[in-house]
Amino acid sequence: MSLKRVHVAVLALFGIVLAVCWQHADQIRPYAVSVWEAARQTANPLSGPQIKGQAGLVINAGTGETLYAKHENERMYPASTTKILTALIALEQAKPDEPVVVGDEVNLREPDEASAGLRAGQRLTMRDLLAAMLLPSGNDAARTIAVFVGRKACGSKQTSAQALDCFAGLMNSKAAKLGAKHSHFVNPNGLHDPQHYSTARDLAIIARKAMEMDEFRQIVAVNEYKATVGASGKTVMTAAGGGGQTFRYANRNLLLQADSGFYMQGVNGIKTGFTDQAGYCLVASARQGREEIISVVLHSTQTEVWTDSKSLLEYGLGF
Repeated sequence: MSLKRVHVAVLALFGIVLAVCWQHADQIRPYAVSVWEAARQTANPLSGPQIKGQAGLVINAGTGETLYAKHENERMYPASTTKILTALIALEQAKPDEPVVVGDEVNLREPDEASAGLRAGQRLTMRDLLAAMLLPSGNDAARTIAVFVGRKACGSKQTSAQALDCFAGLMNSKAAKLGAKHSHFVNPNGLHDPQHYSTARDLAIIARKAMEMDEFRQIVAVNEYKATVGASGKTVMTAAGGGGQTFRYANRNLLLQADSGFYMQGVNGIKTGFTDQAGYCLVASARQGREEIISVVLHSTQTEVWTDSKSLLEYGLGF
């Protein structure tokens, strides 16, 4: 056979293959996409940002698409990033302006834990409690929220301990419903417990849902929040009107603080976390134009949790 005829035969065969692929494109496409996605998901993280954290993830908040992943499905301790889920459930179960009276759950405080300085008998709105939990990371506020919601869900006569257990059940049910299936929660604040764990991917899933709620977005994006606290049984009044004590809650997210040395323009949340066992953690978000992304860093260091997060956010936004 001449070389010319060989060329013609090869071209003819190539044409037949193309025709078959075109004819069955709808059947082939899902498999091609699956192969591409699997390859991307298992790609060496060295091809992306270098982060100190043991796990990291960046997703497109609008589509859920994964932009970067490192050990994203590894079970880890989430520390106070847990409070994202606590806030999500609270906003689904209670109105932001609903009054809440701090009860004896405030006495469950552990040594050296983060606190918003709540005292039994104080009366706040749910919005104020959410700010007290999400910005200074008050574990006392998290417990008060959980007891309030737990009694709504499981009965008003529940003890504080029973209401907290009820709320933990709500957390696990909600996480499973969202698709965060590799997590298990036993408390609303993230204090260490061997049975309280999550993954970078699960936390991103939860954060993405929480950021769909306007009230949540507004709270986690501010540098400081002012709450007016009244006494039980009395109407909470603004400071200008008298009758209430004003508290200022500062946001621990240094990516939002212009004078922190870690500030990043466009950052609009979300939640810090730390325990000895979990290391330094941060679920962050940033927006550029219509594009919004969410990053997760777990078990980093005190300084590098910020540089890790900035690297991931910049990578996700294409800087």
